[in-house]
Amino acid sequence: MIPIQTKLDSRRYTLGTLKDALRPIGFVVGDNWEYDHAHLDYKVDDQQGDQPYIRIPFAALDDSLEDDRTTIKLGTPFLLEHEFKTDVDEDGNIGAAATGLNQFKEPDDEDAPFPDEYKDFSLRIMEQVESALEGKQVME
Repeated sequence: MIPIQTKLDSRRYTLGTLKDALRPIGFVVGDNWEYDHAHLDYKVDDQQGDQPYIRIPFAALDDSLEDDRTTIKLGTPFLLEHEFKTDVDEDGNIGAAATGLNQFKEPDDEDAPFPDEYKDFSLRIMEQVESALEGKQVME
């Protein structure tokens, strides 16, 4: 995990403004959201099963994240690599019972080293994020 220093740390926006501004760039709300905190993810690439992301954490300040009018506070964005096993079970020893249970593969390494070739690209994406959110913050 590599933190990215931006102008966005601790800034406040409505959840709807955040999603509307960053969706065109390619950010989506991560699957593991809770009622009071979540993150936006930008999938940088998907090569051979590895998944490098730009992740922007945020927390709800006045309501649940089910409401786009909720005011949120951004955390420090970071670069993250999920490394997945790409091995093929040549013998097919997975078993019939496991096929129904293990639909989704867990990362082999949730905090793998972020690939150098994507760092500059990711920083350029974060510049787009800063531009997209300029002047849209909620005043305290």
